[in-house]
Amino acid sequence: MKIAIVTDSNSGITQKQAQELGVFVLAMPFQIDGETYYEDITLTQEEFYKKLREGGNISTSQPSPGSVTDLWDKILQEYDQIVHIPMSSGLSGSCQTAIMLAQEEEYDGKVYVVNNQRISVTQRQSVIDAKSMAEAGYDAAAIQKRLEETKFDSTIYITLDTLHYLKKGGRITPAAAALGTILRLKPVLQIQGEKLDAYSKARTYKIAKNTMLDAIAKDIEERFDGKSSPEDIYIAIAHTDNLAAAEEFRDEVKAIYPEHDIYIDHLSLSVACHIGPGALAITATKVLKY
Repeated sequence: MKIAIVTDSNSGITQKQAQELGVFVLAMPFQIDGETYYEDITLTQEEFYKKLREGGNISTSQPSPGSVTDLWDKILQEYDQIVHIPMSSGLSGSCQTAIMLAQEEEYDGKVYVVNNQRISVTQRQSVIDAKSMAEAGYDAAAIQKRLEETKFDSTIYITLDTLHYLKKGGRITPAAAALGTILRLKPVLQIQGEKLDAYSKARTYKIAKNTMLDAIAKDIEERFDGKSSPEDIYIAIAHTDNLAAAEEFRDEVKAIYPEHDIYIDHLSLSVACHIGPGALAITATKVLKY
């Protein structure tokens, strides 16, 4: 059977990279000052951050049902089954929409939607794992089952450069944002499963990075069987328009985990909307065994 792997641009996979990987990427739509843009098609990273810094009115949206089924219909002309891996169901309604669409008669037994509650580089890893399983001869149902069984085998920690965007989105009060700015607090957030949650607060950027490193080490020890070799754990770094800091952080992480080839990518623009530029993240994901 020919199995196609579909994801959305929250995975960080560009249209060009999708062609190289042999997968399909659905562009996420954004509303910016009343106009609709599509990530990596009519909206580049540079344009997004320029509009964000200029105070543009930016909101996220999920792909329309028609855009999802149009892509599926096109793919099913060539492939027997589809494994569709959207962003975490806790961060967007796009996963639930895809699940409902896949229940329609024409997609029964053909489209399998994976709710494995990941985003950014961890979602990207799920796509790569799904592609590998398909090449190894697994059908779509088996791939979906394995990815959902291991959905909590990843973790993300993020430190922010500014509280402005959390305040703008109503995720913290203006008073809390003002106090945090005065104290120069660097919040550390986490994504484990569905939600983006507060994890810790630090007084400096350096302490925030150390907090994230300690959190990753704790997760590896307590959640991921204490195994930190490249055969057992993927480590990656993500950022929001903060590449130089990400490369510097990679050197710090490499000093702790010297055997790892540490991947760097942009954090999802859907997350960047809410946390702003200058953020830095580190992720750990258990290597999928099948």
